[in-house]
Amino acid sequence: MSSESATASPAAAPPRNLPLEAVDAFGCPTRLAACLGVEPGAVPDRLWDAALLGPARAFLSRPGKAFRARLVELGWALAGGDGPCPPALMQLVELLHAGSLIVDDIQDASETRRGGPALHRTHGLPVALNTGNWLYFVALELIDALDVAPEARRRLYHAAVRTMTRCHHGQALDLSVHIGLLAHHEVPGVVATTTRLKTGALMGWAASSAALAAGAEPARVEAIARFGEGLGAGLQMLDDLSGLLNPARRHKGLEDLRGARPTWAWAWLSEAVDEVTFARLQHQARGVLDGACPEPLADALAARIGVGARARIAAHLDRTFADLHAAVGDHPALRGCRAEIDRLGVSYL
Repeated sequence: MSSESATASPAAAPPRNLPLEAVDAFGCPTRLAACLGVEPGAVPDRLWDAALLGPARAFLSRPGKAFRARLVELGWALAGGDGPCPPALMQLVELLHAGSLIVDDIQDASETRRGGPALHRTHGLPVALNTGNWLYFVALELIDALDVAPEARRRLYHAAVRTMTRCHHGQALDLSVHIGLLAHHEVPGVVATTTRLKTGALMGWAASSAALAAGAEPARVEAIARFGEGLGAGLQMLDDLSGLLNPARRHKGLEDLRGARPTWAWAWLSEAVDEVTFARLQHQARGVLDGACPEPLADALAARIGVGARARIAAHLDRTFADLHAAVGDHPALRGCRAEIDRLGVSYL
């Protein structure tokens, strides 16, 4: 559909807990039995609840920022979607994201998530891992529930699978590459690529999935996807920087330093200091990896990149918005896109 059919910017981020609603609907005994091809009542509800549905609900009941659900709404509006955005589109993206958070917390040995203990801390690693993986597939099941043309459904499946593949490639880099393995000149490219695959891919798909479902032309779908990817990169930049500058999120920054992860802080540092200074801080990072206190290194990074990094992030997000504006023109949904960019900054810093 053409962009002209959208006449107003979408409302503020949805207050409903859409992924929790999806799991509750999927976990209905009748629907669950039909989906699994088993006899209704053969397994008592309390066993399903303890094994799978309960842990999923426990995680999804915690409030998130819903950036991806909001991106779906905006993508729908930018593509000229008819009427309100279908909730299933927002649900499937948020479920994929929730599953990735659960698995990511296991891989990073994280203690907390969304204001509470990480799921593997409360339910054990095996149950948490299975729950996170299950949420991926519940999300894919939701594509069948969409009232879209068969070709649009096929393209959504293809895009979802490709997105998950890209995310896993990004996560592989994030888990295996530590800052001590990289030469000074290699850091920006590795960080940018990891971010594009791990964070940008899902945000790009969040925006473009709605455009695909709305039947937008390929050029517009691609422009909306680029906007989502750019916003995802900005989100990761803010996440990395806030781990150094925001006391409420300092624990995340220290977690990154303990794992010697090549974050945006290191990418910006590599462009701000000479090779000798960079190598000296790399040596300090190796000490943290071996058990030294990470606080002095966090302070050193913050002192060298803090002010400049804020300006870099703002410039990146402004370019991302300008590129979208150039692609879609003076679309009414642009106001909502700008509001989401502003919400990112407030949420992290």
